[in-house]
Amino acid sequence: MQRKMYIIPIIGISFILFFTIFGERGLLRIYHLNREKQDVQSRLDLLKGENQKLVREVDALKNDRRYLESIARRDFGMVRKNEIIYQFPIEPKKAEQEKK
Repeated sequence: MQRKMYIIPIIGISFILFFTIFGERGLLRIYHLNREKQDVQSRLDLLKGENQKLVREVDALKNDRRYLESIARRDFGMVRKNEIIYQFPIEPKKAEQEKK
């Protein structure tokens, strides 16, 4: 009879302990949620950095004539008046490497 008195509380405590660790709001779930939160936070930090970079670029495009000129020269091959452009033939070794 006394053994049964100990078994019932042990089963109850085991049941509570099981759900404390493995339940929907258990320790494992909290651990996974914290890890997911850290992943989302790191992605957010990366996106904030990228957003700041884009904001600076938009500002430079609106306000910085030299930056705008460098973009026009680099991307569109534009030149100023009275500029002379020199084009050199590609060396055969470089041409072969570029084809690969």
